[in-house]
Amino acid sequence: MRVIMKPLLRLFGWKVVGELPKFDKCVMIFAPHTSNWDFVLMLMTRFCYKMDVAYLGKHTLFKPPLGWFFRWVGGIPVERSTKKNVVKQIVEQIQERDKVHLAIAPEGTRSKKPYWKSGFYHIAVQAGVPIVFTFLDTKTKTLGIGDFIQPTGEIQSDMDKIRDFYKDKSGIKPELASDIQIEDKK
Repeated sequence: MRVIMKPLLRLFGWKVVGELPKFDKCVMIFAPHTSNWDFVLMLMTRFCYKMDVAYLGKHTLFKPPLGWFFRWVGGIPVERSTKKNVVKQIVEQIQERDKVHLAIAPEGTRSKKPYWKSGFYHIAVQAGVPIVFTFLDTKTKTLGIGDFIQPTGEIQSDMDKIRDFYKDKSGIKPELASDIQIEDKK
């Protein structure tokens, strides 16, 4: 697939940048998430890096006729309409595996929201794994892997670092990008 995807992305004008960190386990956040095309582009990028990535997806994606495909490319179905302690379930899956790179779009949706969902952060903290920044930027037509942090548990301080990395990245529909902050539930 790598032999096909790199030239195909180049043909469409995209450049893949960065190197995959040598972590056996991590949470890989992807932003900005503003279009269904994000998934297609990041899937193509996954093959360029030969990544074995797991990702969370809306449970309805995993029904026939295409459910097999989403599982084949690493999908883990999530029922978002009910509270089922998804963070705890995912942390347990990470701890049970020898290797896992869990890709999450922190925006949680393709529509504009005033904040990112915090699940990615809590998963990383509770599992004791780094957060790797993956991205798409339509201004520069680049896709790839940027920096990473080992979350400290000080969410606002860590979010400052995340915000600093993503502040100049532009999605396919920039007007739908959510604000890079975590909801204050106080």
